[in-house]
Amino acid sequence: MRKLCLLAVLCSPFAHADVVLVEANSLMRLPANASVLHLEKLDVADYGTLLIPAGVTQVNIDQLQLGREARITIVPAERGIEMRVAHAELSEGSQINARGAPGTFEKPARPARDLSLRIESLQAPQLSIDARGGTGAPGFVGLDGGNGEEPGCTWGAAGTGSNGDNGGDGQPGAAGGQVRIELPRDYPGEQVNVRVDGGAGGKPGEAGRPGSGGKSKGCIVYRTDGGKSGRPGLAGQPGEVGTSGAVTIQRL
Repeated sequence: MRKLCLLAVLCSPFAHADVVLVEANSLMRLPANASVLHLEKLDVADYGTLLIPAGVTQVNIDQLQLGREARITIVPAERGIEMRVAHAELSEGSQINARGAPGTFEKPARPARDLSLRIESLQAPQLSIDARGGTGAPGFVGLDGGNGEEPGCTWGAAGTGSNGDNGGDGQPGAAGGQVRIELPRDYPGEQVNVRVDGGAGGKPGEAGRPGSGGKSKGCIVYRTDGGKSGRPGLAGQPGEVGTSGAVTIQRL
């Protein structure tokens, strides 16, 4: 019943909710049809994950609690997202994840989502943000060469095997995010860990294997020689690493 009420409250361009609770070892996705959210309290229990859809561009939280290894995961999108938190208590291993999506054979890698984060009061052993770019798609595997034809006693030598195709090059990784953070003046800088590396390049495609030559064959009068095997293809090249993002930290 609580989840149904939450869904009804959040289904508007601007949404307000009293308490959003993500239970331990579970995943909750916020509704995608509200672009601005105001949560009085967000509590993500140990090993839980809250998923923020691509359509959400601003989240205001009065009180934020993240349990051990808890996650706030922000879906990649072209438009950045702004998060404003009045008071946050973050446990060991918790993280805000704005990482890009890996590429596939159908789609290129997606960059990390740009993030503007303001926390007015913070209690945490570490503030961890992952805004790395997505890993590039792997290269296509080269096709194997065809085998040569078997010889016949009346039509001559065996066929030569075909060469294997070259593997495709890996695709480039996506860019890291642009992250801007506003933190209390007394929060130690060495406890802030933000990663904005560009995504790793895609793995190179494997080379196609050579086709085998036709096998030799003994006939009544003579023996036909076997055909030569083809040459293997060449492996592709790894994709280029994506462009790194940038981090800006300001003190309140």
